[in-house]
Amino acid sequence: MSGVSSVRPISASRRRRREQRDRVADAAAPLGPTAEVDTLMLAAGRGDEAAFAGLYDQLAPLVHGIVLRAVRDPARSEEVTQEVFVEVWRLAPRYEAGRGSVRSWVATIAHRRAVDRVRSEQSARDRDQRETDRRDLTAPPPDEAVENDLDRQRVRRALGSLTELQRQAVELAYYGGHAYREVAVLLDVAEGTVKTRIRDGLIRLRDELGEGP
Repeated sequence: MSGVSSVRPISASRRRRREQRDRVADAAAPLGPTAEVDTLMLAAGRGDEAAFAGLYDQLAPLVHGIVLRAVRDPARSEEVTQEVFVEVWRLAPRYEAGRGSVRSWVATIAHRRAVDRVRSEQSARDRDQRETDRRDLTAPPPDEAVENDLDRQRVRRALGSLTELQRQAVELAYYGGHAYREVAVLLDVAEGTVKTRIRDGLIRLRDELGEGP
């Protein structure tokens, strides 16, 4: 009929080609933030260092912010942030997508690391304070301190008469406050050897200081 355009139906082959082009375009589209992080984590779990570098770039601001809020010190926060990513790299092969997103998983590691650092530093400060308090309580009066100083000088001279091995063991045990087992670990010898060195050293000290048995 003149003046009327005929509409030709799209053939099945043309339809398939169009659908194929659409799928290719979808695959080439950039990933969203979550999908990209997930993809990088899976690759990092297979040992892909480049993927891990990309993961670091994506998540470093998140991790640093979490750590800084807990640690409250920029320099130490940087240290803890690095520790977090070392742990993420080590644990990446164990990551299971079904148990939570990559961001929440990494955020949990960051929070735990930051809290551990805060607790560790607080514990160290508490130990230092207890030691300071103990020294203040046990400090001798001035005249006794002079006498003790003279005694220490005599002991130092007597220690000089010991063999190097005996002196190391005695000093670690009696000046360092270490138990026999700890001295053995520090000197990398058997505990029985440590006991023998300390016993022989103390006998020698007693003789040098002129103290009877």
